[in-house]
Amino acid sequence: MVNKKTTFLFLFLFSFAIKAQDIITKNLLKDVLVEIEKKHQVTFTYSDKDLESVYIDKPDDSLSLSETISYLESVTIFNFKILDNRFITVSYLKKKIPICGTIVNSNTLEPLVLATILVNNTSNGTTSNTNGEFNINSVPANANITISYVGYKPIILPAKDLFSQNLCKEIYLESLSEELSEVIIPNFLTTGLQKNIDGGTVLKTKNFGILPGLIEPDILKTIKVLPGVESVNESVSNINVRGGTNDQNLMLWDGIKMYHTSHFFGLISAYNPYLTEKATVTKNGTSTKFSDGVSSTVNMQTNNKITNTFSGGAGFNLLSADAFLQAPITKKLEIHASARRSYTDFFDTPTYDKYFSRSFQENSIASNKESEASTDFYFYDYSFKVLYDINKNHSLRANLISIKNNLEYTEEYTNNGSTVEENSNLKQENLGANISWNANWSPKFSTELSTFISDYTINSSDFNRETDQFQTQFNKVLESEIRLITNHHFSDVFQLTNGAVFNEIGVSNKTTVNAPTFSKSVKEVLLKSALFSEVVYRKNNTYARVGFRANYFHDFNKLIIEPRINLRQQLYNSLFLKLEGEFKNQTTAQKIDFQDNFLGIEKRRWILADNDKTPIIKSKQVSFGAEYSKNNLQIDLTGFYKFVDGITVANQGFYNNVQTLNSIGNYKVKGIEFLINKRTKKLSSWLSYSFTENNYTFETFTPDTFPSNLDITHSFSSAINYNITNNFKLSLGAILRSGTPYTKPVKDNETIQDGNRVIVNYDTPNKERHSNFFRINASGSYNFNFTKNLKSTIRVGFTNISNRKNIINTYYIVDENNTDNVKEINTYSLPFTPNLSFRINF
Repeated sequence: MVNKKTTFLFLFLFSFAIKAQDIITKNLLKDVLVEIEKKHQVTFTYSDKDLESVYIDKPDDSLSLSETISYLESVTIFNFKILDNRFITVSYLKKKIPICGTIVNSNTLEPLVLATILVNNTSNGTTSNTNGEFNINSVPANANITISYVGYKPIILPAKDLFSQNLCKEIYLESLSEELSEVIIPNFLTTGLQKNIDGGTVLKTKNFGILPGLIEPDILKTIKVLPGVESVNESVSNINVRGGTNDQNLMLWDGIKMYHTSHFFGLISAYNPYLTEKATVTKNGTSTKFSDGVSSTVNMQTNNKITNTFSGGAGFNLLSADAFLQAPITKKLEIHASARRSYTDFFDTPTYDKYFSRSFQENSIASNKESEASTDFYFYDYSFKVLYDINKNHSLRANLISIKNNLEYTEEYTNNGSTVEENSNLKQENLGANISWNANWSPKFSTELSTFISDYTINSSDFNRETDQFQTQFNKVLESEIRLITNHHFSDVFQLTNGAVFNEIGVSNKTTVNAPTFSKSVKEVLLKSALFSEVVYRKNNTYARVGFRANYFHDFNKLIIEPRINLRQQLYNSLFLKLEGEFKNQTTAQKIDFQDNFLGIEKRRWILADNDKTPIIKSKQVSFGAEYSKNNLQIDLTGFYKFVDGITVANQGFYNNVQTLNSIGNYKVKGIEFLINKRTKKLSSWLSYSFTENNYTFETFTPDTFPSNLDITHSFSSAINYNITNNFKLSLGAILRSGTPYTKPVKDNETIQDGNRVIVNYDTPNKERHSNFFRINASGSYNFNFTKNLKSTIRVGFTNISNRKNIINTYYIVDENNTDNVKEINTYSLPFTPNLSFRINF
C-alpha cells in the first residue's frame, strides 16, 4: 500500500518544481532594483508600467554602484541618471533599439521558416531564417511588432520585449488548425467528435453537438455510439470494447487512473463534462505511454492552458445540478474548478423514479411495499486544478478529483411488540490527485515529470431481514505512480519519446457476517516499473508509430515485453489503409460475486494479480482496415482479432453453476466493424454495424469452449441529426443488437441437492440467447443568448421512446415454496425515460 514514501515523492516533486523557478528564470528588473537599493542605500524612481515584464540577469555582487548602473544600461533600454547621492531616475534613453527572436511552432517546437516580422505603422520588417531567427536594428522603443505565419495565429509584442541585449527570446505561434494537425475528420457523427490520425476518437465537450437521447456530452455515454463499443446491461460502468469486460478499460482523468466511473450505479458518467475538455478513446495500437486496459484506453483531459479569461457555467437536469469556473489569478496563475451534486435525497423527479426502479428492480428495496422503509440516495463529484506557468518553457499543473455515491436504506418492523429499525448503507468513493512539471529545454527537447495517487473505497453494510443476517464488505485500492517522459523532435518527420515509470498498488478486501460468524480479510501490494520508447514518423501520406514497453514486476521477478504498432497510409486523396497491433497487460481486475452483494446492486470488488490463482491478464490484438473520406462522406471498414489470456471465472460475472469455481481461461474475439457517415451543413446521418464472435475457453469445463457472457453477434445503430437552424437541433436514433447469452436449468431436472442445500441445476453454459435488444432514442437542443457574453442551452432527451421491455440479464433461484422448481429472474433495461437540462455559460 502507499505509505510515507509516496507522500515524500509528492512533496519532493512539488518542492523541486517550485525550486526550478529560481534556477531557470531571469530576475524581474524591479526586483533587481530593490536589491540594489538595499545594498547601496539608494532609491530608484520609475514608472511601474515601463518596467513591467522586464527581466535581466542579476549584476555581479562585487560591482560598485557606478559599475552596476553601467551594467543596467548595457542590458536594458533605460537611462539611469544619478541625481544625487541617494536618488536615481529610470527613463527611456534609446529612441531606437535592436530586436531579435526565434519563432517556433508552439506544438512541435520546430522553427518556422520565412515567418513575417513587421514593425507596426512603418515599412520596416524582415522574415525568419532557416532556424526561425530574425534581427532588426533601429526599431522605435515604443513600437509594437506583429509576427505572422501562414496557417498560424498572428501575435503582437512590444518592441522592448524583444530587445536583443536581453537575449533573443523564443516566440511561440499557435496553428490556426492546431487540432487538425492530428485530426483527419474534424466532425465525426456530430460536432465535437473527431477522428485522430492514429485511429483514436476524440470527444471535444465544448463543441459537442447532439446525439440521440443525450442531454449533455456525457463522456462514457457518448463513446457507446462507436462501432465495437457496447454495454450489455446499458450502464456506463459496464462498457465492453470489442468483447472485453469493463475492468479491462483503462480510465484516466488528467493522468490519474480511476477505479470508479459512474453515478447511480452505472447509469450516468461520474465525470463532469463541462470541465473535461476532451476525451480520447483508443481501441488498439495504443501509445507505449499507457499500460493496463487490455481492451481500451479512455484518456480524459481538462483544459491545460492558462486562458487569462474569467469564464464558467452552471446548469441542472432532472437528477443533479453542477457548476464550473475558470478564474485567472495572475497572468501566470489560474484555477479551474467544478462541482456537481444530485438532489435525489430532497425530492423525486420522473427521471429519478425510472433510474431508481431500473437500479433496484431485483432486490428488497424495489419489492418492499411497507411504508416504514425509506431510502436516502445521493451522489456528488468535484474537481480542482491549479495551472502555473513558471515561464514560456516551464509549467506546473496540479489536479484533484473526488467522486462519491452514498446510499442508506432503513427498514422498520415490529418484533415481539416493539419497533425495530435496521439500516443498510453503501458508500463508494474515488479520490485522485496529480502533479506534473512540463519543461521545454530547447525547441527540440522537452520533458514531463508527473506523479499521481488514486484512492478508491467501497464500504457497505447490509441487513437481510429474512435471514436475520448482517454483513459488511470493504474494498480499497490505493495506487501511486511517478513517471518521467522525454520528447525529442528531430525534425518535422521524426519524433522520439522515451519514458520510465515506477508504480505501487495495494488492494484490500474484507468481509464479515454475524450469522454464522465469519470474517475474511485480504491485503496485497504489488510493485512494478517500466521503460518505454516509441518513434513517430510522419511524412506526406504516411503516419507510423512504433514502440515497445518493458514491464518488470518486482514481487514476481517477471519481465513482460509489449510491442505496439500503429500505421496509416494514404493511397489516394480519399482512401487510407490502417494497421494497428499491440500487446498489453493489466494487474487489477474486478471480482463479480453473484451471491455476495449489497442489495443486489453492487457485485464488483477490485482484486490484485498474485501470479497464481489470479494471474496477470495479457492481451494480443491486431486490426486492419480501410477508410474512405471525401466530400463529407466517410466509410470505415475494420477487421480485428483479439486474444486475452489470464481471465478467471470470478471476474466474468457468470450467472450459472460455474460462478463459484476457481478456473483460469481466455477469450478470443474476431469481428468486423463498419461505419458510413454522411454530413451536410444541416444534416448528419450514419449507420454502423458490428459482427463479432466472442468465445471463452476454460479447460476445466465441459464443454471447454462456449460463447462469452459479452458475446453480441450482430449490432446495428443508426441516427440522424438535423439542424433546423443554427440554434435549434434535433436527433433521432435506433439501436438493434443480438441478445446476450444466458444459461437455463436442465429441463425436468431444474434443482439438485448440494449437501444441506438445494441449488439450481444449470445446463451447458450460455446455451440460450435473450431476445434482440431494440431501442429508439431522441433529443432536442436549443441555444439562445441572454446577453452577448451570457449564453444558454436547453436540451431534452427521451430514452426508449417505444417503451420496449428489453431483457438484459436472466438467472434462476430455487422456489422457496417447492424446491423442485425454480423461479426465473429477469432484469430489464430502462423503460421510457425523459430528461431535461438547462445551462448557462459566460
